This record gives sequence, structure tokens and C-alpha cells, in this order.
Amino acid sequence: MSSTAHRHDRSTAPVGGTDVSTTDRVVTPFAARALAVTRIGFGLTFLWAFLDKLLALGFGTGRDETGAVDRFGDAAWVNGGSPTEGFLAFGADGPFKDLYNNIAGAWWADTLFMVGLLGIGLALTLGIGMRVAAAAGALLYVLMWTVVLPPENHPVLDDHLLAAATLVVLGALAAGDTWGLGRTWARTGLVRRYPVLR
Repeated sequence: MSSTAHRHDRSTAPVGGTDVSTTDRVVTPFAARALAVTRIGFGLTFLWAFLDKLLALGFGTGRDETGAVDRFGDAAWVNGGSPTEGFLAFGADGPFKDLYNNIAGAWWADTLFMVGLLGIGLALTLGIGMRVAAAAGALLYVLMWTVVLPPENHPVLDDHLLAAATLVVLGALAAGDTWGLGRTWARTGLVRRYPVLR
């Protein structure tokens, strides 16, 4: 393992007089790989949540009160099940309980949630659109944190807030450049024109 710090390659192509480089930070090769592993792990977690809710694979979705598994059954989103109803209708507690109870199972809430899981999961896994994926993922985690307040094991913090902070770090440090398509994505005309998509 090398502990020598290096600078990432800079993209020096200006867009409208603005340097679109996001790589002015020093990251060791080991740190870059650690960030990549963390990014891929988060991406696969979002993708798995999407697939489990889409098909009721019996992990978070598709189990009844007795623990029996009904894979691909009524709980699957493809079969009309709601990916938000159970958690928001029965798990919500705290100051936003009524709000979440009211939107539980709404078609638009289900659709936004599922599209978010898929989009964030794909972006993180592939290492593209890291800024947007990190912001959207952090927002989703913060919203999930607000469903049950206060958290069970701490007056303020829980794993949702820590995950949100981690996603911000991944986006800020261009974690998609290592073991991902981030550098290739950054060279596309779309990203050069709209650097926020980096």
C-alpha cells in the first residue's frame, strides 16, 4: 500500500470561462479505493432495496406477521403493493407522524421513492452523477430519519444521518473516479456544460 498522496488528474477544459475541475483535493490511493468500496456498497444497498420492494423478495418486503415469505406476492410493487405504506403508516412516530401517515401508500410517494432508490443506486454503483446522487441520497436518508423522532438509541443521531453525511463526502471527493465511470462521465459534453451533474 502506498501512503504517498497524489492529486487526481485535473480536467482543465473551461466551460464559459469556468474551470470545471473538481479534483483539487489530495487523496491517497488507499483512500480513493476505500471511498470506491464505500460508494459501491451504498449503491448496491439502494439497488437491493429497490429490487426487494419491486419484487417482494422476502427480506424487507414480502414477509407477513408470522414471518412467512410470499416472494413475488401481493407486497411486490409490480403486483400493486406499496413500498411506503408499511413504514410510513405503522412505523412513523414523533412530530411528523401525521404527515407521514397521510402520505403512506400514495402513488406519487411510492413512485418518487422507487425512482429515487433506482437512480441513486445506479449512479453510486457506476460512479456517475455523484453530486446529484449524493445530494438525493442524503436527502432521502434525512427524510427517513424524520419518520421516527427521536431516534431510538441517541437523542439526535442515528445511522440515517451518518449515511447522509457519508454520501456528501463521497460526492465531494469524486468517489466515482476510482473503480467507476466518473472520469469518463466528467468528459461528456453534458457534464462539461452542466458541471453539477459531475
